[in-house]
Amino acid sequence: MVQYLLIQHLLNRNTKKRSGDKKENKVTQKEREVNLQELSSLLEELESLIKAEQYAKASELLDSVETSERTTVLTRLPEALRQTLIKNTDSLHAATFIHDLPDAHAVDAVSFLDPAKAALVLDELPKSEQADLVGELSKQLRESIYSAMENETADKLRELTQYDAEEAGGMMIVQFVSVAATDTLEEVIHKLQLNSDQYTGFSVQYIYVVDDSAKLIGVLPLRKLVLSDRNVTAAEAMVSGMQTFHVNDKLVDLHDFFTSYRFVGVPVVDDDGRLVGVLRRGDVEEAMAEHYSHDYMKAQGIIDEELRTMPLLKRSSRRLAWLSINIFLNLFAAGVIAYYQDTLAQVIALAVFLPIISDMSGCSGNQAVAVSMRELSLGLVDAREAMRVWMKEIGVGLINGLALGLFIGLLAWLWKGNPWLGIVVGCAMMLNTIIAVSLGGTLPLVMRRFGLDPALASGPILTTVTDMCGFFLVLSCASMILDRLV
Repeated sequence: MVQYLLIQHLLNRNTKKRSGDKKENKVTQKEREVNLQELSSLLEELESLIKAEQYAKASELLDSVETSERTTVLTRLPEALRQTLIKNTDSLHAATFIHDLPDAHAVDAVSFLDPAKAALVLDELPKSEQADLVGELSKQLRESIYSAMENETADKLRELTQYDAEEAGGMMIVQFVSVAATDTLEEVIHKLQLNSDQYTGFSVQYIYVVDDSAKLIGVLPLRKLVLSDRNVTAAEAMVSGMQTFHVNDKLVDLHDFFTSYRFVGVPVVDDDGRLVGVLRRGDVEEAMAEHYSHDYMKAQGIIDEELRTMPLLKRSSRRLAWLSINIFLNLFAAGVIAYYQDTLAQVIALAVFLPIISDMSGCSGNQAVAVSMRELSLGLVDAREAMRVWMKEIGVGLINGLALGLFIGLLAWLWKGNPWLGIVVGCAMMLNTIIAVSLGGTLPLVMRRFGLDPALASGPILTTVTDMCGFFLVLSCASMILDRLV
């Protein structure tokens, strides 16, 4: 038992900051509570050191603070000074700083380095983190960095970057311990002791047993390794029939699996059954959280990642590109009101209900978008099934539209004492709800069919169309029975 504990410690000890293969961005609330005055002083001192070209002292200063505080300081440092520091400090410090930065800043930092320095810095990072960063670079810069690396390292990176970020291959770690099926347990223990430096920082619960072709055939729990007869082979002591993932398994399926089963990690294999990595529960949960976050940002018109520490013009131009489309679309909605301005002037009460109808219809449409997005991610609906989805949404739209129409129509009647006003408002609400759920349900499928991001469907496109339809229905219906409303 003592030897079991020693081996466990040997495999899981962590003398380097970057023990994991993924960035650890979760910090406690206490770590986030950085004294603003101390932060300001630290930032000023750091800027002075960089401007004085005292890069070693600047790196030592950052070494002296907590990780969360270092991240805050680095992101608030002017971009030119941050890039200068990373370019001129040693490779290990540069890698540490890049690791601490948010992804958008980290990619910019690597892009700023010359290929030789970038290769050295990346070599200090975990393999999957290297792949994440290199995968975001331009093809030309990526190849330049590969040329500056050792062939074996470059080939491994090329292999990792071929996987999508939301596939098992794109999320797995490649630091794992594997042994040959013919190795005795005595030889396995000797191998662990002999390569202790290599295994430092590995997150190990099992040792994986492979055949001569590197195909996974079983797992060897640490307890069995220590307590079994040392003369038996790994193949005799291993547990077979284990769960595996394929490199192309999708994030949603992986997340569903880890939700159903309490595994800490699962081995990942390629088309030939060769062991290529290990997928951890925490990495899947983090990837799913990022997926939801990105979808939400896209729905609000933030297409690319944005941080307030980015250059002002870059942030402004990214937002303005989408807002320009939005204002153009809203001109159509405004045009509907302008066309019926005489009707609105005579029945000013209609102005009270216009925003209510447009807002409620937008909410109904967004609900339909959410369901379509979920079904698309689960593979339960195909992009070519827009008609089937529309027929399903019509039923919901009729029921909800009738309920909302009756409610808002009754309020209008009681408020003004005019049943015709209630009929106009209620009918417009019902019809616009049907239109909203129809668009919300089918737009994601249509956009997916044409190769566009379906998350964009719940943004200004849906809102503007439902606004136009709502305004048109209220004002056109009111115009037809204007004499009964005045």
